[in-house]
Amino acid sequence: MSIRLPSALVGVLAALLGFGFAAAPGALADPGPPSAAEARVVAEAPALGPKTVAEALRNGPVYVDPRAFDQLSAGDAKALADKIRDADKPLFVAVLPNTPDFPADSVLATLRADTGVAGLYAVRLGDGFNAGADGTVMPAQQVQSLVTAVKTPAGADAAAQLNAFADQALPQMRGSAPASWAAAGDGSMNTGALIAFGALLAAGAAGTFAVVQRNRRRKAAEERAALDKLRVVVDEDITAYGEELDRLDFHPAEPGADDAMRADYERALDAYERAKSLMGSAERPSDVRAVTGELADGRFSLAVLDARRTGRELPERRPPCFFDPRHGPSVTDVDWMPTGGLSRQVPVCAADAARLEDGLDPMARTVQTETGRRPYWEAGPAYGPWAGGYFAGGLLPALLVGTMLGGMLSSPAYAAEYGGGDFGSGDVSGSDFGASDFGGGGGDFGGGDFGGGF
Repeated sequence: MSIRLPSALVGVLAALLGFGFAAAPGALADPGPPSAAEARVVAEAPALGPKTVAEALRNGPVYVDPRAFDQLSAGDAKALADKIRDADKPLFVAVLPNTPDFPADSVLATLRADTGVAGLYAVRLGDGFNAGADGTVMPAQQVQSLVTAVKTPAGADAAAQLNAFADQALPQMRGSAPASWAAAGDGSMNTGALIAFGALLAAGAAGTFAVVQRNRRRKAAEERAALDKLRVVVDEDITAYGEELDRLDFHPAEPGADDAMRADYERALDAYERAKSLMGSAERPSDVRAVTGELADGRFSLAVLDARRTGRELPERRPPCFFDPRHGPSVTDVDWMPTGGLSRQVPVCAADAARLEDGLDPMARTVQTETGRRPYWEAGPAYGPWAGGYFAGGLLPALLVGTMLGGMLSSPAYAAEYGGGDFGSGDVSGSDFGASDFGGGGGDFGGGDFGGGF
């Protein structure tokens, strides 16, 4: 026997449980391993296709198809959904059976289109796994790296794989969770499920609300403190950039100046003004990414202008110097090993490259910490957005792996407290969405190769 619930009640239940459910006759989408009776209902129910999954994902971050109950338990699904909700990121996870109603060559793009929300979509299809994302949320190459990192043999544990993917993806994602997760829609539940969860609703609603409010206040306080730290560092960077503009002493009407030089100078000036304006209006730590991104663009324009004036070969576009972005664009990559870490190649300026070759320490950018001034990679998570603006496009995690800041960036707590921002939100996408906007893990959605190890 099944009954129809008011949409408000279903929305509260969905929010409390933390995962979407299908509106299948008489069955929860994920009540754990089904009983014999429940299995019979599922077997007799109409096939649940992508549109059903999409409707559930608009209500919560995790969906488990009734035919895939053996892949992910209710407890594991709720824990994963809670992790995603706490991070406030548009990460959508679906655990689906490998059946004709979910074609491997199109399921990701179809789910994204039917859900209509910009985000990162991860699908466990049978024993296989793949993911895709809107470019505003995560670049396709970065998605591919994450998928490769969690590849597992066929039959491997879904909970471990999905949690590993979420733990790595959440700190690197842009955007925020869709508002629809806080107001789930209409659905159907069976009577036994209603009885089982009725007590949870009555006992937990007030407590859940209090926890949410407390977490929001704590997050706001953390963000204010982090932004105060960042203002000091960013103001120093903006001041240093302004001094570089003065030292260049370029005049658009000077002898030898041409249109290309004037365009470079105009771009450098615009970057300076935008950086000051963006920092003045910054409200969250994540807003700082745009500021340091402008400074990186401006310093490259200055380097190009200087090359034109002196008749040197124009520099290639490279990341800033890893040790101190104020040194300007890097000129080469060198091997470097942080204390207690592994060796990796980092982009460096000519001066730091020479110092390292001579066996000297680089001129590192230091920031104030509780133990005094330390290199920024040995500081707290507040400096993640500052570094992220300089080293965009997924470069930062590889540069910082094994450092204190790198370890913090890889934790879900960083995503929740410092990684938010309006860089492609989890809002309903526009009508101009196309498949080209959605980058996938392997870049190969044809051929149906969605099996284990994909």
